Amino acid sequence: MQPGSGRSEVAEDYGAVAQVPARVAFRRAGRMSVGRAQLLNVLEMTLEPLVLVLSLWGVALLIEGQLRAPHMILALIVFSLTFPSEARLSQPARRAIRNLLLGWLALSGLLVLFGYVSDLLQYFDRRTLLAWWWVALACQVGSMLLLRWIAPAVRELEGGRKRAVLAGMNEPGVELARRLNADRYSSIHVVGFVDDRARDRLTGIDDFSVLGSIQELPEFVKKNRIELVYLALPMASQPRILSLLESLRDTTASVYFVPDMFVTDLIQGRIDSVSGMPIVGVCDTPFSGVDGLVKRGSDIVLALLILALISPLLLLLALAVKLTSPGPAIFRQRRYGLDGDEIVVYKFRTMTVTEDGDTIRQCSKADARVTRLGAIMRRTSLDELPQFVNVLQGRMSIVGPRPHAVAHNEMYRKLIRGYMQRHKVKPGVTGWAQVNGHRGETESLAQMKSRIDYDLDYLRNWSLRLDLYIIAKTVWVVLRGQNAY
Repeated sequence: MQPGSGRSEVAEDYGAVAQVPARVAFRRAGRMSVGRAQLLNVLEMTLEPLVLVLSLWGVALLIEGQLRAPHMILALIVFSLTFPSEARLSQPARRAIRNLLLGWLALSGLLVLFGYVSDLLQYFDRRTLLAWWWVALACQVGSMLLLRWIAPAVRELEGGRKRAVLAGMNEPGVELARRLNADRYSSIHVVGFVDDRARDRLTGIDDFSVLGSIQELPEFVKKNRIELVYLALPMASQPRILSLLESLRDTTASVYFVPDMFVTDLIQGRIDSVSGMPIVGVCDTPFSGVDGLVKRGSDIVLALLILALISPLLLLLALAVKLTSPGPAIFRQRRYGLDGDEIVVYKFRTMTVTEDGDTIRQCSKADARVTRLGAIMRRTSLDELPQFVNVLQGRMSIVGPRPHAVAHNEMYRKLIRGYMQRHKVKPGVTGWAQVNGHRGETESLAQMKSRIDYDLDYLRNWSLRLDLYIIAKTVWVVLRGQNAY
């Protein structure tokens, strides 16, 4: 999708997804689960292909003493055919081993048949192929059992279990909660349910807590730092669900549907599975699974490269700020980061004041508080350069919604629908809104709403290509100096 694609395309995409039967949806989601920690998902997808490749190389080195071109080509073919591997953690151990054996018999048989027909077997030492068959099988079984053993520790390494609440104490909702509780590898803890019906009409009332009514859910989510909300409400409740979704926009919780489902305005909407049950994502971060690793990896590489190049400039600017006006060189300000948590953001001080209270006046054109050097730095965005340190710390990303002061967040979240959803990702040094004319002061509520629309558009359409486009366009916008004061 090209940068700037409209909301209608997102709606059309969802329309196509919404028609996919639940059975097909489960197959599409079978390789990854949002009920698992990201690292665990990555390990589960890549472990089997890597074991096959490494065992081939190890056997070849032991028997032949070297790696030859045929070994490298075979390794590439095997990795391509097996990545991503099937999710086996949710299967009983015996069935997982049986499926792994059957899969390896089918794959190895296919490779031998192809090698025989194409006469490529002559390029391989048969001792290597026979030994690899047994070693690969043993290594696959061993690595799978090892992953099952260390999976709980991997889950805890990524921050333990996320807190979830389900809306709708019916059969789909209760079944999902039971599966999550029974799945020892799940990274989700079900706190309880909300429902408006009388207790004698609820399913599974003896197994789970009723936390309150559906109307009380948004406030409960905010007060108890709930990270996930699953909606298991029937389509007949559409007006009530729409009202609930509007209220949940003022939280940072990820929201999912447990089918039955209907169309709504989606942010990273997709069909997925949790502990084997199909769900539909309504509002989620684009940086889950492999995409999250790609985003973080690109941030680290680019931030290190940029800081290495600009380190002399950073020292000169810090010295210049210190010598030209009284006060610290670095200005630390509280901002909202990922999931609405407070972070500290670094900037070179450009004003005679360092405001960070409950009320903050935005910098305006010809603002008397801006120093002479500060005006130059703000126009060229040099004052933002220390934020690449925030990127390495993991508080920010190079590209993302620009962080607003805490005081501004608290004001605008009450005035703009969906404002807090921009915090589903880390704030950025630059952003999609900034390269589309929303750099600098926002003089009206309409301007801020337009900026938020661009932020949410970025969440819907993220790709590494879009990030690189924004970085390149940022250089052009900074050189023009538009709306910078």
